[in-house]
Amino acid sequence: MEAIGHQAPEADVVAHLAEIRARIARAARDGGRAPEDVTLVCVSKTFGAETIKPVLAAGERVFGENKVQEALGKWPELKELYPDAKLHLIGPLQTNKARQAVAFFDCIETLDRSKLAAALASEIERLGRHPKLYVQVNTGAESQKAGIVPQEADAFIANCRKEYGLEIAGLMCIPPVDEQASPHFALLNRIAKRNGIAELSMGMSADFELAIQLGATHVRVGTAIFGKR
Repeated sequence: MEAIGHQAPEADVVAHLAEIRARIARAARDGGRAPEDVTLVCVSKTFGAETIKPVLAAGERVFGENKVQEALGKWPELKELYPDAKLHLIGPLQTNKARQAVAFFDCIETLDRSKLAAALASEIERLGRHPKLYVQVNTGAESQKAGIVPQEADAFIANCRKEYGLEIAGLMCIPPVDEQASPHFALLNRIAKRNGIAELSMGMSADFELAIQLGATHVRVGTAIFGKR
């Protein structure tokens, strides 16, 4: 059984969500962009269905989960209530979970190695389902973190397209916690532009406004909405 995060009062969650929406809109306008060009991915990992329901009721439809099994445990019920909800897998994906991930998620943000690309291509063909795929770039080249290192990103993206026939919709990164995020966001944007990739998932609760200024199309916000885990 997955641990479930502390359940914040419903009123607090709804108030936090309203604040995040306002901050996203302001950051987008400050950057000369339309607020609707930035998608909020509500990171609901470790939180139970009762904590997520108020956010769904408030109109949010895009959610991020770290683990396939945890998502399978709580989202079928929620998707019955809100069938238009979309799920992003934002945690590392094992190849033996590729079939479940392709079947259940609408976007897989953590494609980072050829073995996984092959597994996803096989399951996409088998199931006839085409979730969006993002390549995770380890912009800080951290040994403990998943993701393709920046100097290998172009070749990996090309290989995913040519060798496995995958459509790469976006890039994702998680900057090192002890470094300024802006160079990492700018690097991800440059990789995306030279590879003709339109979507950028970058920025979390502490730095999503900066990410929007540097081109994020998707920001992953959990703690600032749901509270501490």
